Amino acid sequence: MGWVARSLLLIIVVAALATAAFPGAQTPAPAAASTSYVNRGQLMRDMGTLSSPAFEGRGPGTPGGLKAREWIVGEFRTAGLSAAGTDNFLQPFVLAGSVPSPPPGDATGAPGPMAANVVGRIPGRGATRKLLVVTAHYDHLGLRNGVLYPGADDNASGVAALLAAARYFVRNPPRHPMVFVAFDAEEIGLRGARAFVSSRLVAPGEIGLAVNLDMVSRGSANEIFAAGTAYSPWLTPLLEEVQSRSAVTIRMGHDRPEASAGGLEDWTHLSDHGVFHDAGVPFVYFGVEDHPDNHEPTDTVERINPRFFGDVADMIVEALRTFDEHVN
Repeated sequence: MGWVARSLLLIIVVAALATAAFPGAQTPAPAAASTSYVNRGQLMRDMGTLSSPAFEGRGPGTPGGLKAREWIVGEFRTAGLSAAGTDNFLQPFVLAGSVPSPPPGDATGAPGPMAANVVGRIPGRGATRKLLVVTAHYDHLGLRNGVLYPGADDNASGVAALLAAARYFVRNPPRHPMVFVAFDAEEIGLRGARAFVSSRLVAPGEIGLAVNLDMVSRGSANEIFAAGTAYSPWLTPLLEEVQSRSAVTIRMGHDRPEASAGGLEDWTHLSDHGVFHDAGVPFVYFGVEDHPDNHEPTDTVERINPRFFGDVADMIVEALRTFDEHVN
């Protein structure tokens, strides 16, 4: 046996001993090639539109926020969603506390509400009445001291992925009825989600699962987190099934107190899914970990990796397909 063969044998033996010595250590399964469900060009265009200077950072209660709201209404209508018990897809609510001046009015010239969620619905083809609710907030930090905070990842990305999923399920009707909600005023206390849940437009008891999308386009390690399995362990095998058909690595976590999670930050109430959790609704929150551009003027579309974002959007559709099949 030559020295190359002996060296190779030594490497194999050492690796085997290391595996035996640390049986609990696991490497995530390699990501698979995903099925393409979304139009990736449109996905990036939608993100670019929402994070463009024309929308002025989408601050709640600002003209830029109103413009973003009207644009999303148009996309819901064009995609073929039905208005979910609201006028013109809107669920208005009043912003309490210190906020910018109200917008001057909508496209018809009528006084505009201080804030509003955009709510659309797709009917289910099955007998089940449980709803799957898909959410993403469209507001961001707006203009501050004349500086634009475009919020491409936070959260034009979530809205773009939500729109891609809605278009897919209009073309491929789900078993469960699905409600798609673009929330306003997440950045100032999850106010849109609170208004939605407290309004009983959809009663919490009617919801089988809430899926929240917030910051889903920046992943340097080709991974995204899925929080919520600590509260609903039955979601774990479903997400593992999704992983087997996805090109991004899905990591479960960020849903337990830091002290019991090895210092990993608890995201349970970090975004709109926290309101559903407090109402007793199972949730999955898809999101990446913080990056240096989060809540900075540098959170721009130019810093997004289109391939990663496209793979994540495909994974989200795959996850919704799987949840639709298995949630009671």
